[in-house]
Amino acid sequence: MKAWRVNDWCEPEAMEFADIPLPEPGFGQIRIKNEAASLNFFDILQIQGKYQFKPPRPFTPGSEVAGVVDAVGEGVTGFAIGDRVQAMASGGTYCEYSIASADRTFRIPDAMSFEEAAAMIVIFQTSYFALTHRTQLKPAEWLLVHAAAGGVGLSAMQIGRYLGARVIATAGSEEKLQFCLSQGAEHALNYRDANWVDQVKQITGSRGADVIYDPVGGEISELSTKCIAPEGRLLIIGFAGGTIPSIAANRILLKQISVIGVFWGGYLELHPEYMHDAQAALFEMYQAGMIKPVVSKAYALADAVEALTALASRKTLAKVVLAI
Repeated sequence: MKAWRVNDWCEPEAMEFADIPLPEPGFGQIRIKNEAASLNFFDILQIQGKYQFKPPRPFTPGSEVAGVVDAVGEGVTGFAIGDRVQAMASGGTYCEYSIASADRTFRIPDAMSFEEAAAMIVIFQTSYFALTHRTQLKPAEWLLVHAAAGGVGLSAMQIGRYLGARVIATAGSEEKLQFCLSQGAEHALNYRDANWVDQVKQITGSRGADVIYDPVGGEISELSTKCIAPEGRLLIIGFAGGTIPSIAANRILLKQISVIGVFWGGYLELHPEYMHDAQAALFEMYQAGMIKPVVSKAYALADAVEALTALASRKTLAKVVLAI
């Protein structure tokens, strides 16, 4: 099969598009004939050797995939050849066939496209975990979502609205701001404007945001503590901005705010059953029309480097996938 390979830590353009043997499913595993694979920013970090998990080389990047069950390993029940599924794959997804554990594979609703399915798991599971488990977002609370035009930010806006929150989005361009408004944000602010903190205060009647969803880090995190409500919750999702923030402890004390880490992958290592419970809830939301993965562009498998370059430029909206 065709697969992208990382032979040594490198930039995406140095990957190799190669022919490799078709993988065979082991005990408890299934093989998926891939139809779509999602791209995530952490794929780039992993290719560069900068991500916390470093797979042995050579390896194929990617973790999220959707397609059709092609082979079933020993010990697998509940899946049959031909089932339409989405999965967190164990051996990469920038390829024509992937291997996944059956316990991290889900049948998808008939109405869900393969592109939507590939784009769903990581971002919606992360936001569901953040907003219903790490904190409990309440109806009518103000939810401030940073980088809201990206995949994980979009999922936070959609789930936040489902939970009854009022959403303020931030993004870095007029196109992205308009996209956020089209996706249900009540207000959309450009975080490149020096006064976005004051705008949040004005919108919320000087109180500030009750919950802040921050996948960016850096200065955005530090400034967020200036527009968070008393007893507010700052959710630390990641550091896509490239800098790990230092948050002034006096603001944590004086406003009595909570700074909450959201590490969905780490939680699953200790509580693997959570993934199934969360996915069942997310499928209910999807079938009720309350959430919907948005794919802004699909690239051919052979064009994975171009797709990653677009993702790294931060000019993409929502999710980008490979159509295989």
